[in-house]
Amino acid sequence: MSALESQAPFGLPYVADDYMQQEEDWDRDLLLDPAWEKQQRKTFTAWCNSHLRKAGTQIENIEEDFRNGLKLMLLLEVISGERGHPRAAAGLRQGRSIPAGHPHVPPHRPLVPLSPPAGERLPKPDKGKMRFHKIANVNKALDFIASKGVKLVSIGAEEIVDGNLKMTLGMIWTIILRFAIQDISVEETSAKEGLLLWCQRKTAPYRNVNVQNFHISWKDGLALCALIHRHRPDLIDYAKLRKDDPIGNLNTAFEVAEKYLDIPKMLDAEDIVNTPKPDEKAIMTYVSCFYHAFAGAEQAETAANRICKVLAVNQENEKLMEEYEKLASELLEWIRRTVPWLENRAPETSMAAMQRKLEDFRDYRRVHKPPRVQEKCQLEINFNTLQTKLRLSNRPAFMPSEGKMVSDIANAWKGLEQVEKGYEEWLLTEIRRLQRLDHLAEKFKHKATLHESWTRGKEELLSQRDYEAASLTEVRALLRRHEAFESDLAAHQDRVEQIAAIAQELNELDYHDAATVNARCQVICDQWDTLGTLTQKRRDALERTEKLLETIDQLYLEFAKRAAPFNNWMDGAVEDLQDMFIVHSIEEIQSLITAHEQFKATLPEADRERMAIVGIYGEIQKIAQTYGIKLSGGNPYTSLTHLDITSKWDMVKQLVPHRDQTLQEELSRQQSNERLRRQFAAQANIIGPWIQTKMEELGRVSVDASGSLEDQMSRLKQHEQNIINYKSNIDKLEGDHQLIQEALVFDNRHTNYTMEHIRVGWEQLLTTVARTINEVENQILTRDAKGISQEQMNEFRASFNHFDRKRNGMMDPDDFRACLISMGYDLGEVEFARIMMLVDPNNTGVVTFQAFIDFMTRETAETDTAEQVIASFKILAGDKNYITVEELRRELPAEQAEYCISRMVKYVGADAVAGALDYVSFSNALYGESDL
Repeated sequence: MSALESQAPFGLPYVADDYMQQEEDWDRDLLLDPAWEKQQRKTFTAWCNSHLRKAGTQIENIEEDFRNGLKLMLLLEVISGERGHPRAAAGLRQGRSIPAGHPHVPPHRPLVPLSPPAGERLPKPDKGKMRFHKIANVNKALDFIASKGVKLVSIGAEEIVDGNLKMTLGMIWTIILRFAIQDISVEETSAKEGLLLWCQRKTAPYRNVNVQNFHISWKDGLALCALIHRHRPDLIDYAKLRKDDPIGNLNTAFEVAEKYLDIPKMLDAEDIVNTPKPDEKAIMTYVSCFYHAFAGAEQAETAANRICKVLAVNQENEKLMEEYEKLASELLEWIRRTVPWLENRAPETSMAAMQRKLEDFRDYRRVHKPPRVQEKCQLEINFNTLQTKLRLSNRPAFMPSEGKMVSDIANAWKGLEQVEKGYEEWLLTEIRRLQRLDHLAEKFKHKATLHESWTRGKEELLSQRDYEAASLTEVRALLRRHEAFESDLAAHQDRVEQIAAIAQELNELDYHDAATVNARCQVICDQWDTLGTLTQKRRDALERTEKLLETIDQLYLEFAKRAAPFNNWMDGAVEDLQDMFIVHSIEEIQSLITAHEQFKATLPEADRERMAIVGIYGEIQKIAQTYGIKLSGGNPYTSLTHLDITSKWDMVKQLVPHRDQTLQEELSRQQSNERLRRQFAAQANIIGPWIQTKMEELGRVSVDASGSLEDQMSRLKQHEQNIINYKSNIDKLEGDHQLIQEALVFDNRHTNYTMEHIRVGWEQLLTTVARTINEVENQILTRDAKGISQEQMNEFRASFNHFDRKRNGMMDPDDFRACLISMGYDLGEVEFARIMMLVDPNNTGVVTFQAFIDFMTRETAETDTAEQVIASFKILAGDKNYITVEELRRELPAEQAEYCISRMVKYVGADAVAGALDYVSFSNALYGESDL
């Protein structure tokens, strides 16, 4: 701000004294020098017309045209701005300051009024033409001048009405003093001294110029040319001026001022040069026009600088908002794409396919998700930093577009983690199901193959009518043989039921090839029904024939009866020894080992039964040899021979040690799984409490009021580094967890911590330390920006901690009210509700420490306001209620100008012109008081 702008005018009593001194000077000059009278008449007439033209009129003869008081009142209305809009364009000067070397001369633009309105307003003039009407109008004008604090000495309305030239010039000089010169103030000087000091400063660098007064110092014209060149070097080539050409210098200054600065020609060069001492009042009047023209330009430059500063803050904040929106959109889009993938629970038909899905899920947890966790944390940090900057610059809080609030992202993230957890549980459950299905399918195939092998040829055998041509002995043998078959058939009933039960379970577990299983099971069941029917028919036929047959070979029969059950027992033993199993713990495999040991304990008794059966066959051979019986064919009651029994027994003895080995291998695998469980539990039981401890330590640091914020930041950074260094333990635990999953271990009784618990805790710890560091950074930013001392910050935190009764870094409204009362606030319900809207705009029901700090510093902060920006734009707009595109591009840097043009709405006032823009609504929108 320049000295001209920074010094306020002296009070009216002093101004009145100044006027009195001027009047005394005037009285001493009752007989005007003819040259001075000529200069004053010309200068004052031109000065009056420079203002009257704005009302569409002018004067020709100064002592005649003011006699009726009408144009005198109109002149006062124009220069005081008290007609129409209170900031009308009356009394404006044009022109502005351009730095040296500026490439072009911009169009003229109006600046501020000569003097702001004060005191009484002008009444309406009388319209009559009688002398008393004229006197009344002149008195109204003189009363208005007096209302501005000016004492009019020896000037009466009658003299003005009578056309007294001396009194008329004296009145106009009084008006010029009050409205054009009074407010000029430089370094605690006013009026004449202030204007003189301003001229001396502006012309000091110029050769041959030495301004000491308002008469002979201006005779050579160099002082006027220097004033113009100082502010508009593009208009005059000062180096080419000559001191010995005063008339040329003066005319150059008069012509340039009239053409480019809108300052009318008020003097004649010849009159000034040919007068020993030019009229001081005429020179002051003319020079004051330069002051107002150029002083307004300096105000415009200051206003432009203020606007550029405000716009720069706004553009930076908008960039941060765009970055937040972009990052939030990308994160939400990633969540939107990921959730359907995790929600896809389409089952696979093979274990390999499900294992690939599990591996894809592990890649997602290890590779794809961690960067997004960091993005989510960074997004919250950016949001908090942006809100802090907006508060510090007195801007409205940032409201992200719909669906992109921090809470929206948190909810989306929570939904993602819920779906993620369900997806992992589904994967493991589905793998168990497929494992069970594969086991049952293999078991079904094995039992079905055994059964189909046993039934092969049975239908043809049962359909034979061999008994029709057989002897009685042969028929009896056939009957006994059939009885043995029925015994065998009954023994196979359990296997068929097992096959059907397995098929049913496969159907219930949604086996992908259930149709094949069902078809095969149906064939077995239908065949079983057919065998039952054929068996019954053959028994009936043999029983009908039995009456004809009586001789029976008891030894064959006994062999058949004992061999068949024993053979079935061996079939069952072989089947059990070859039976597949699936276990998940040491206890389960130990149970199978115990059952196997119990089976082995029965082998001696079975061996005795085998020897007995083989002995029967030997007895048959012995009897045949003893009695010379020729045995034709084999045993009529069974197809089994002693070789069959012996061969199958050998198979049983071979399968027993193989079963031993299989069970021991499974025992080793379960023991290895148990070691994996213990290894994971040992680490998890350390890491879980460590994470909880670190969370508690961070909580204590965030509420610790001792030490400076820098000390607190240092401790937080140390905690952050410790957490980063601890990451290797988490990675090692992830590796152990992967080994457990690859081993298909789904439970762990040695710890209450799952990998999911550790992951969630770790992510919360990372987020908490980053968020806490960001909060302290914002506190430092707030402290430095607001000029808060460390002692004040400690006092704020001590007060906050005292009323943070839950020790969770937040106060509820009642505690916040108590805190404010303890600090001396006298709160009513309405005032407290207003404060709560400031500290809790989202109505969360709590007050954070950052919101508390913002409130404690916001009330006394010195920040730009919408009113200040509006006032600056008003200067650039030449006191108009709107601004044009050309004015913006002329007064502001290109980037800021285009920023304003793209965002300002069309001005719709009654005084609007083509292309007018509304800078008031734009300025209010910058501070959240309206919408752009």
